[in-house]
Amino acid sequence: MERFDGRRVLITGAGSGIGRATVHRVLSEGGQVVAADVNEAGLAETAKQASENGNADRLSTVVVNIADEASVQVGVAQAVETLGGLDALINAAGILRSAHTHEMPLEDFTRIITVNLTGTFLMIREALPALLESDKGVIVNFTSTSAFFAHPYMAAYAASKGGIMSMTHALAAEYSKQGLRVVAVAPGSISSDMTDGKGPGLPADADFTLFGKLIPGIGNGFASPDTVAGVVAMLASDDGAFITGTEIRIDGGTHY
Repeated sequence: MERFDGRRVLITGAGSGIGRATVHRVLSEGGQVVAADVNEAGLAETAKQASENGNADRLSTVVVNIADEASVQVGVAQAVETLGGLDALINAAGILRSAHTHEMPLEDFTRIITVNLTGTFLMIREALPALLESDKGVIVNFTSTSAFFAHPYMAAYAASKGGIMSMTHALAAEYSKQGLRVVAVAPGSISSDMTDGKGPGLPADADFTLFGKLIPGIGNGFASPDTVAGVVAMLASDDGAFITGTEIRIDGGTHY
């Protein structure tokens, strides 16, 4: 029996990177999944890959802009209706922008907070009624190693991820007696659309000596999104049944 047999899972950020890898991991373990993303083309590619893997019958997609309240309300309602309920919400969606803090426009700072922190809140708020009806309800949020350790030029991103970490602890306490688990993963040094190429958008004059403490202690560089997806699957399954109100760092020993 697969860990996700009969489990109904909603995953954001499913059009690329860690979100997409998590979709495929949960599907491979028997889950029924609704994949959500603002990127319709990315969702189509995720669905295509699921079909190639023989899992198309257990995957549905929905276009959701997590930074827009109305979009979240419609998208979550559609997901719950499609799945016939909800057992797990995995909030993998997010954005990363970098800049000298003294040069960052308020618009950019607000955008990062709105997508990462407010977007996670909106998804949770709308999904909570369905999750509380499940006897195995769980929320997996995405914080970051930037919430614990200095990541230069990423003050706004770090603030958003620190907020998610704190919110995770608060929610875990608030809903513990109702049987809901709320946990977080803190990825670092993971290769994805967010971190590859121009993803971080570091300033042209960035001082790379400031990144000396951000090198993984094991491996030969950034790990694949599958590395995170496996941990997320554990947390969202019965294997994580005694884990709540905490976070797991996945960074190859970047910060010993």
